[in-house]
Amino acid sequence: MSHSHKTPPPIGWHLLADFHGVPSAQLTDPHRLEALLRQAAKAAGAIVLFGHFHHFGAGSGVTGVLLLMESHISIHTWPEHGFAAIDIFMCGEAKPDLALTMLKNALHPSRSKLSRVRRG
Repeated sequence: MSHSHKTPPPIGWHLLADFHGVPSAQLTDPHRLEALLRQAAKAAGAIVLFGHFHHFGAGSGVTGVLLLMESHISIHTWPEHGFAAIDIFMCGEAKPDLALTMLKNALHPSRSKLSRVRRG
């Protein structure tokens, strides 16, 4: 008698994206980056509970996070390197790939690297 073990669906997906070659001017405005992440969360069908963004000073980067009902989305930027690290973890019906696509279209990295982690 054969037993087939069907893998249950994941509880969520955790996307870690490295964006390289982003114009530095795109990576220094905490208000613009918060608006982008909020648009990305909305595109994914996620609900924002709380956000906090911190700017490290003129010409410096930003660190920011949105707490979502479905988990979180965050960004850390290094304008001097044209680099942004993006972390998108969503569970339930939210679609993290839609958030990632929206951010890629807005920030225009010359190259990006994605790690996709199945959670649960």
